[in-house]
Amino acid sequence: MTDLIASCISNLKHLPGVYLMYNQDNKIIYIGKAKDLYKRVSQYFLREQYGKVAKMASEAHHFDTIITENEKEALVLEMNLIKHHHPKYNILLKDDSHYPYIALKKGEDPYLTIKRNTENPSYYYFGPFPSGANIHQILDLLNKIFPLRKCQRIPSSPCLYYHLGQCLAPCINKIEESTYKEMIEEIRRFLSGDTAKERREYENKMKEASASMNYELAQEYKDIIDSIDHISAKQNVEMKDKLNRDIFAFSTRENLLSLVIFSYVNGVLLAKKSFVVETFLNQEEEVADLILQYYQSHPLPKEIVINNDRVIEELESYLSCNITNKSKGPIYDLVVLAKENANNALDQYFLSARIDEGKEELLTKLADLLHISFPTRIEMFDNSHIAGSDPVGVMVVFINGEKCPSMYRKYKLNEDDARDDLKDMEEIMTRRYKRMISEETERPDLIFVDGGITQLEVGAKVLSTLGLDIPIYGLYKDERHRTKGIVTLDNQVITIEDESLFFLLTRMQDEVHRFAIKYHHETRARHMTKSYLDGISGIGEKRKEKILALYPSLELFHNATLSDLEEILPKDVATNLYNLFHTS
Repeated sequence: MTDLIASCISNLKHLPGVYLMYNQDNKIIYIGKAKDLYKRVSQYFLREQYGKVAKMASEAHHFDTIITENEKEALVLEMNLIKHHHPKYNILLKDDSHYPYIALKKGEDPYLTIKRNTENPSYYYFGPFPSGANIHQILDLLNKIFPLRKCQRIPSSPCLYYHLGQCLAPCINKIEESTYKEMIEEIRRFLSGDTAKERREYENKMKEASASMNYELAQEYKDIIDSIDHISAKQNVEMKDKLNRDIFAFSTRENLLSLVIFSYVNGVLLAKKSFVVETFLNQEEEVADLILQYYQSHPLPKEIVINNDRVIEELESYLSCNITNKSKGPIYDLVVLAKENANNALDQYFLSARIDEGKEELLTKLADLLHISFPTRIEMFDNSHIAGSDPVGVMVVFINGEKCPSMYRKYKLNEDDARDDLKDMEEIMTRRYKRMISEETERPDLIFVDGGITQLEVGAKVLSTLGLDIPIYGLYKDERHRTKGIVTLDNQVITIEDESLFFLLTRMQDEVHRFAIKYHHETRARHMTKSYLDGISGIGEKRKEKILALYPSLELFHNATLSDLEEILPKDVATNLYNLFHTS
């Protein structure tokens, strides 16, 4: 223990708060919370430690603390600091998804949509639906079964959905409040898993259509029935009490911890999630910390079940819901099943290639290879176009060797430079780092550009122009488009001897390339599916919406008469539009 560490320990207080460990480069390597800062922090240095804890303590040059009013405040501060600084020794659940909700607009003439949170009081919310569920399929099915309006802005005339019997057409009809109230209750019942009524209704419609030899309509009804069955099949385990409940179980092996969550919504099992992480603290504290972290981005249920009293004790100070264990009954059986899943997750982890294991060691090797500081944040750039059309660029971000899609960025590029990859790279990086400077956001520790010395020189020029001193290298591929090595600014090629490090960089390069190609395909697809009404004087978005609802294709539009157009457009606009498409 150094004199500086000893001095820091002597200043610790018996109070709740957050502590931050720094290395000799004054970079934060670990952030933790404590009920008692003195007891928690001093044990890192006053007791013998092993494994990862010993490594972190040996790397710590000094530490700082932030005293808080209570433990809950410490938890919130800890999570916010971890998200901002991304310390390499903090365990994070690799899951930043937020469960989506089906939202019903309140007020007159409601409609259904999808929301990622419940903050807007203008909606009723149903869910949440775990991201594994096909919420778009459910929404599509609801819109077919329940004739709410589909347009978020009410048009002045009925759209195609009205003619299909899927909308009550509030644009021309006055809908009674009682009708909507009844429909809302029906939607709530349906989303709670009670789909029998709708299934019977559409089964009868299918039989009637078939008896009338309207086989096309009968097939449409059968598709709806199949969709109802498919959604119902996902709700394969149901509890009679209809509670929102999360069931947790964990298992440990060697230095790994597996945590499994069964999520029940309205008593129905909708998702299972599993995480495997390296252990760092006492295992009960580790499990409690991971569960608390999980609820930073997921809704808190009515009840949490976990069969460990020590974990329950840790959680009760922070979570305002019923936290319990079970020793018998159907819920206990589910806890046992969750435990089996936790064991299976560890089996699966050990049987896999385990390329995610030891990223810290791999990044340390990369830092030594390039003679740079530990690269907590790595940013990579690539661009894509076909024969100069629809040029785009992307940036992907890796934190501690893990991809962070929420930090990815897309750039639509100048068409004039679309055939010049170097100018494209210059534009992407200039836009990225000018914004970083102006917004004072976190800087990367390492930059990779996808390509050789010419792309690398362009990137270095951008950094120099902006006054940024950030290590930058190129990752280039061989003639078979396989990762070959790292190129430096003096045009030296660094061969990657370590196989695990080679595969990690290959995955990073494949990810930035995948993201660039995906964005280019999306951009190109949008251009290829532009409306035939785009760019026509007098046809704004609202009028375009009206026309396309009745004539979604150019072929159908050509069959429209001038009188047809005058029913939905001002006479002069209709005349001009008709003449534009019918004048030889």
